[in-house]
Amino acid sequence: MATQTKPLTYDDYRSLPGDGNQYQLIGGQLIMSPSPTYFHQVISLNLSSTLNQYVSENKLGKIIYAPFDLVLSMRDVVQPDLMYISAGRTDIIAENNVVEAPDLVIEILSEATKTIDRTRKITLYEQNGAREYWIVDPREQTIDQLILREGTFELAGTFDSSQILTSPALEGFTLPIDKVFIDS
Repeated sequence: MATQTKPLTYDDYRSLPGDGNQYQLIGGQLIMSPSPTYFHQVISLNLSSTLNQYVSENKLGKIIYAPFDLVLSMRDVVQPDLMYISAGRTDIIAENNVVEAPDLVIEILSEATKTIDRTRKITLYEQNGAREYWIVDPREQTIDQLILREGTFELAGTFDSSQILTSPALEGFTLPIDKVFIDS
C-alpha cells in the first residue's frame, strides 16, 4: 500500500472499494483490520444477544453491532464492535452511520486492534462524550469498564468471570462476566 500523504476525510473513506476489508479512519489515517477470530465473534454474539434482549424488553433504545460506521468527525470514522444508543437519542442513527458518540461503546480486543482500542479510541470516545466504554479482552477473559465523569474516563473496574458488571448507561442491567466468554 502506498504511503498516505494527506489526511483522509469521511468522503474519501466512503469512496473506498467494497473489497471485504474492515477500514476505520482515525485522525485522517486509514487503518485496515483483518477479519476477527472465531472467539471474538463468539464473544460479540454473546454480548449482542444479551444486550439486545435486555434493551428490547425494556424499550431502552437500540443495539448496533459491527460493521457499522460511527462518524465522530470528518477524519474520525470507527466501527466499534457494539454500540448502545438510548431511546431518547436514536435520532443520531442515520441510514449509513451513527453521527454522535453512543451511550455505550464496546470494543473486543484483537492482536491487530488492541493498541488502538486502548489508546486512540479511548481518547476519541472520551472527547466525543460516550458515557461508558467497555474493553473486552478475550485472552484474559476480562472487561475493563470506563465511565465518563466530568469529561474524563475513569476505570470503574476490571471484571473477570467471577464478577458481575452493572452499567450506568443501561438502567438496571447486570452482566455476569462468565456468560460473555462461553462458547456453547
